[in-house]
Amino acid sequence: MEGDRRIGVAVDFSSCSREALKWAVDNITRNGDHLILVTIRPEGYYEEGEMQLWETTGSPLIPLSEFSDPILMKKYGVKPDPETLDIVNTAARQKEIVVLLKIYWGDAREKICEAIDHIPLSCLVIGNRGLGKLKRVIMGSVSNNVVNNATCPDTEIYHSENE
Repeated sequence: MEGDRRIGVAVDFSSCSREALKWAVDNITRNGDHLILVTIRPEGYYEEGEMQLWETTGSPLIPLSEFSDPILMKKYGVKPDPETLDIVNTAARQKEIVVLLKIYWGDAREKICEAIDHIPLSCLVIGNRGLGKLKRVIMGSVSNNVVNNATCPDTEIYHSENE
């Protein structure tokens, strides 16, 4: 059914997350879908009231018009790159989808899993940096952790390997 799906894409505004976003737009989204970008900021002390208020539950869903505004995003400590904004603005126009941003603060592995349940998402697209097996074991992999630990009986997770 058109319009009922919430397509999540985990983004950190890196080249890998842009590739995952492009893939999601090209291969999954349909007219009327909601495309929800999920980004995680590190834990820490924040003086801004908004961040203290939403540190546990994450920000409200932020519409594209607001997260395209660098002044508004500064209060969240998020700086979307021009390429990501171009991808989502073009998708919103061409596919008539609603684009939203959800910001969490904390450990990316935990918060992305929470997003699946709390938003809730129909599916999640997450890329990875293409770490080799040894580096992945030593440094850990957010995408592998999400694939292995997300509780999503009705949700699909698309995991992109860049190796």
